[in-house]
Amino acid sequence: MDGESTHRNQGIQVISRAADILRLLGRETDGLSLGQIAKSVALPRSTVQRVVAALAFEGFISTEKGYGGIRLGPEILNLAQATASDMKDRLRPVMKRISEETGETVDLAVLDGNKMLFIDQIVGSQRLRAVSRIGETFPLTTTANGKAALACLQQEHAEKLILEEIVGHGSNSRTPGEILGEIEQIRDGALAKDENEHSDGICALGFAIKDSNGDIFALSTPVPSTRYEHLKDTLTEVLGRCLTELR
Repeated sequence: MDGESTHRNQGIQVISRAADILRLLGRETDGLSLGQIAKSVALPRSTVQRVVAALAFEGFISTEKGYGGIRLGPEILNLAQATASDMKDRLRPVMKRISEETGETVDLAVLDGNKMLFIDQIVGSQRLRAVSRIGETFPLTTTANGKAALACLQQEHAEKLILEEIVGHGSNSRTPGEILGEIEQIRDGALAKDENEHSDGICALGFAIKDSNGDIFALSTPVPSTRYEHLKDTLTEVLGRCLTELR
């Protein structure tokens, strides 16, 4: 019995270490070396090497040279997309309608831990447009989709994620209180907005909804800043109408 308990505990420990490494790589999307991972998760390099090798074999991480070191692999995205497939099917007609009515690109992202994972897009008809790569991740406090997702969370959880992002990564020049005030406005019915916060020259409006499993999906319209003021009222009307229909 003692031997069985020891074996079970060792298995749990391996899973816990693998989860820590995956979470770290989810935050550090540019990739890390074995040494950097070992330092961040406080484990011996040899232990990290064994866990990384096992995760790479299953496709959960990529260790290809010349691509910024060790990073999340394709299997992670496949799992996320499989989970999100029902909501993607439900939201795609809405995304198409918004794009047709505004001529702009429409993005779909899902809250994935402490970041937004970009999972689908309808490319707008405008010649100058904002286009991102599916599988990219975005911060929560400087993007329209991230703020919209934060507004769907319980206050304590939202505060924790905001503080982690601002204090841990210095990714926002605004205070947590200012961001929480904006999140409260979104909860009261305002659309989430990003006005040159995440990327200079790009603005966005968006909203988020929860599915039956509690997963949070955010739909947003990234627009070049040169068109934003002119289109803002139209985007607000179209997005607001779609959100009302989805609820």
